[in-house]
Amino acid sequence: MTLRVACLGAGYFAQHHHAAWASLDGCTLVGVADHDSPRAQAAATTHGAQSFTDLATMIDATAPDIIDIITPPPSHFEAVTTALSARPRAVICQKPFATSLAEATALSDAAQAAGVPLIIHENFRFQPWFRTIKAAIDAGRLGEVLNLTFRLRTGDGQGPDAYLDRQPYFQTMPRLLIHETGVHYLDTFRYLLGPVHSVYADLRRLNPVIAGEDAGHVVLGWQSGARAVLDGNRLLDFDTDNPRRTFGEALIEGTQASLRLTGDGAVHLRRLKTRADQAECLLPPRDWPGFAGDCVRALQAHVRDALTIGTPLENTAHDYLEVLRMEAACYASDTEGRKMIL
Repeated sequence: MTLRVACLGAGYFAQHHHAAWASLDGCTLVGVADHDSPRAQAAATTHGAQSFTDLATMIDATAPDIIDIITPPPSHFEAVTTALSARPRAVICQKPFATSLAEATALSDAAQAAGVPLIIHENFRFQPWFRTIKAAIDAGRLGEVLNLTFRLRTGDGQGPDAYLDRQPYFQTMPRLLIHETGVHYLDTFRYLLGPVHSVYADLRRLNPVIAGEDAGHVVLGWQSGARAVLDGNRLLDFDTDNPRRTFGEALIEGTQASLRLTGDGAVHLRRLKTRADQAECLLPPRDWPGFAGDCVRALQAHVRDALTIGTPLENTAHDYLEVLRMEAACYASDTEGRKMIL
């Protein structure tokens, strides 16, 4: 069975969605819609699909099984509502999801009422290094996990031209580091260690030309006693040939072993009381196709498999509301200067 996929959006990041759908076995890209007609036509022509300027017309013309919404948050409420009314087999929506927790909750409720899976395109948890780390944790190879640290270092946030070459709207977003980027790691930490109990955040703006925060520290707590630190700074970089592969470096420490993610995408396990040169390579470095370990395609394959062979879905809108609560807690904690209990 081949699933028909229609995409709303042909902006910068949408290219990764289009290419992944076009290359994915069991799926065919049938339509691309964007208010910018030449942009939609160029994207559609590249992959042998039809082009449109609005979602409703594309749905009527292509009868998609999956509708993939790849547009900014202000458009999500109308787009998701229109998509759900067509009763496709699934709707996928890019993050940041909607413009508020209330709006996201309303869309989640509407999807449940329509009986249509609504999946948030939160792809970082699908990066191969985080899947490798999760497998090692679940296999008990680290013992009890006590600490998790991720150093986010995109290196693209300095000077008056920061972000203008790729995503210029970053300069005017009132909330940037957590809302746009850090939310990936809130979701990933929750994926790795389970439901989060507490949040503390200290955020700051370092580049005066942007509106939102571009650096900060977030400490997440679990009732088990584990702690995770997101140490984010968009002005600084790290040791890598491609900062948009892993976006930073991670260290996960347990009572029996630790895992290290390096900028080449490798994951090494070092057992307690051994040296780094004795570490076991769980995931060797390699050149991954697509974006950040081909995680866009991995998420799309996950949705395909859920629809065709019945594997459980991750990142449903209902489940993702908890990530939005964590995000809100980060900003509330920074404003109030205290730990927030979820």
